[in-house]
Amino acid sequence: MGTRILTVEDDERIRTSVRLALEDEGWMVDEAATGEDASSLFAANPADVVLIDIMLPGIDGFELCRQIRSTSSVPIVMVTARSDTHDVVAGLEAGADDYMTKPFAPKELSARIRALLRRAKPAEQHEHAVLEFGDLHIVPAEGRVTLRGADVPVTKTEFKLLCVLAEDPSGVFSRETLLKKVWDYDYFGDGRLVDVHVRRLRMKIEIDPANPRHVVTVRGLGYRLQS
Repeated sequence: MGTRILTVEDDERIRTSVRLALEDEGWMVDEAATGEDASSLFAANPADVVLIDIMLPGIDGFELCRQIRSTSSVPIVMVTARSDTHDVVAGLEAGADDYMTKPFAPKELSARIRALLRRAKPAEQHEHAVLEFGDLHIVPAEGRVTLRGADVPVTKTEFKLLCVLAEDPSGVFSRETLLKKVWDYDYFGDGRLVDVHVRRLRMKIEIDPANPRHVVTVRGLGYRLQS
């Protein structure tokens, strides 16, 4: 089976141009003009990557993202005509892995999708079967995270973020380093991606997300993972 991409966009001209650009890369493309159609398409034939425009008739992009994320860890990119913080953060908080601002170049879209697909691959076998940070356990070979013995549902991006932080528990990772290691972005990327994903992780693995014990902030430097 080849890579399948679902693009959700109500503007037919944009939707067609995106489909043609993606098909030129050899990917199969499903199209939807509404959130309702996209939800049905995804349920019948799950895609490997989903591109969602925020402004959709009926179910908007935020709600569609939440619906898909509630049942799948598929990589999701939110597409917006604005790059203001509210739209970007709201999309990421809804469960998206990344965002793009219109208009975007086909090459950048393709590069981001390739990065998402690489990140979605199963984690490589780690030297240790389980990485332990107090009551937080990471199992790289299985893509699992447990907290006090209970499974924690995380997206592929959240899992990759944890694994990168676990590479050097005594080290501090800057936002730029995390963008490179987690999102695989050299020349594009936004520190908000890191901050929102850290916040989402804390909501899942911290007893008190406002006072984290595991993923901690090192002021002026970045983040680190501690026991």
